[in-house]
Amino acid sequence: MNSSIVVLLLFTTLNSVPFLNVVVAVAGDGENPFTRRGYLIRYWNKQISNDLPKPSFLLDKASPLTAAQFAVFSKLADDLNTLSDHLPDFCNQANLLCFPDLSPSLEKHVDIVNFISYRNKNFTNYGSDRIGGADSFENYSDGENVVSDNFRRYSRDSIGHGEKFTGYAAAVNVPDQSFNGYGTTSTGGEGKFSNYNGEVNKFTSYGKNSNGAKNEFTNYAKNSNVMSSIFTNYGETGNGGNDTFTSYGDDTNVPENTYKNYGAESNGAVEKFTSYRSDSTVGDDEFQSYGKKSNAAAVDFENYGQSGSDGGSRFSGYGIDAIGQTVDFKLYNPNTTFKSYAKEGITFANYSNQSSSMAAKLAEKGKMVNKWVVEPGKFFREKMLKKGNIIPMPDIRDKMPKRSFLPRVIISKLPFSTSDINKLKNFFHAGDDVSMEKILVNSLTECERKPSRDETKRCAASIEDMIDFATTVLGRDVAVRTTENTRGYNGNIMIGEVEGVNGGNVTKSVSCHQSLFPYLLYYCHSVPKVRVYEADLLDPNSKAKINRGVAICHLDTGSWSPGHGAFVALGSGPGLIEVCHWIFENDMTWTIAD
Repeated sequence: MNSSIVVLLLFTTLNSVPFLNVVVAVAGDGENPFTRRGYLIRYWNKQISNDLPKPSFLLDKASPLTAAQFAVFSKLADDLNTLSDHLPDFCNQANLLCFPDLSPSLEKHVDIVNFISYRNKNFTNYGSDRIGGADSFENYSDGENVVSDNFRRYSRDSIGHGEKFTGYAAAVNVPDQSFNGYGTTSTGGEGKFSNYNGEVNKFTSYGKNSNGAKNEFTNYAKNSNVMSSIFTNYGETGNGGNDTFTSYGDDTNVPENTYKNYGAESNGAVEKFTSYRSDSTVGDDEFQSYGKKSNAAAVDFENYGQSGSDGGSRFSGYGIDAIGQTVDFKLYNPNTTFKSYAKEGITFANYSNQSSSMAAKLAEKGKMVNKWVVEPGKFFREKMLKKGNIIPMPDIRDKMPKRSFLPRVIISKLPFSTSDINKLKNFFHAGDDVSMEKILVNSLTECERKPSRDETKRCAASIEDMIDFATTVLGRDVAVRTTENTRGYNGNIMIGEVEGVNGGNVTKSVSCHQSLFPYLLYYCHSVPKVRVYEADLLDPNSKAKINRGVAICHLDTGSWSPGHGAFVALGSGPGLIEVCHWIFENDMTWTIAD
């Protein structure tokens, strides 16, 4: 190893006060010693005893902060409020996941606009007082990892204003949109939400006091994961509103929607829920004071929740004190609570229990009654790793937002606990943002969860943390393994030469999986009794090698839940079979070096 000692006198400026850092570094492997990557190589060489090639895919996730930037932000981190005041620069320079600050804007827009391939904008007061016109949001934010848009007071007081949300936020990983006051006191107009996808969407006072507004939600959030929409005061005191929810939330996993005061005190409103939540998994809807004190409202629930599994809906105060309201439930899945429901004007057609054989149907479709959605090839048996076998390969692509680790020094100054959730929300400018709060709470909760039986776990917020945990469990002579690339995903692959790590014997490993968090965070854990394999993956037609896959087989599944997706896909139950899976892109498993 070629190395040299370098001394750098680094002058930086913080709040107009210069200070001096004296940095002594040893450059190794031809790396600039003053980059975070250079520092991690030195740490690696100190903690790991072998000279195996270092994993570039992991070292590439080192913080991009320069020495000067690191010195400034590290000093700012001594006071969370001070660093938070510099959050946009911090997020940008450190490559973090932060939602843009879309504070209310007084700017108005009068031109007809096509927003094609657009992203992360503030549409507050957009289209206010406009007469006529149409806007098209076609392929808006398509394929983005994080989408945060604000449509507050959009189209307020407009006349005949039309919007088309076609392909809005398609294939998005972390969408967050707010439609507060959208279409308030508008006259006429038409909104179309086709193929609209969202994890958390807030429609507050949408269409309130509107006159003759028409909105279509077609394929809204179809095939989404953990969808949640909030319709508060939607269409309240509106006149002649007409909303259609076609294929809303179809094939979604755990949809949760809240309709609070939806259509309350409206006049002549018509709502159609066609194929609403069809084939969805679990999920809950709450219709609180839906249509309360409305006049001549007509609601048609056709195929609502049909073919869905478990879950339920709560109709609290539905249609209370309404005049001339008609509600028609056709083919409704009856796992529902009707509390204080209007006693007249309600028709239940074919209201019967459709879910008795649903578990078997869903298992055939690769779904489970609980949270699991199991795609072909996600789990397999050990015997399938045999040369010449053709098996399906799941989608192993990394779909997480692109982020970097933070330096350990900075991380040590940031809160990392569910008890400090308010501090974290304030620091990341989350405010009332539901999506960011869910991101923070979900990852922190998983990190704080007690280990399962025989499991050793740790959340690694830096590469140093990961190295320390792996070497504590396995010793200093370790190697990092991951699947070479993503070729072959969502198709069939042929198994080529197979090599068992450590001679194919039962061994220990430390597997690390990404968690969704503002900075790069890995959930690392070790369980006993595993075998790890590396296999050439071939194109089944040409027999050419396309990938080198890493698979881990869990031999003891006795502590797994009976509803685990592996048993849905493979049959059997806890402790009765071994379960194997591939290591996905940017995930990894640490093993004792061969």
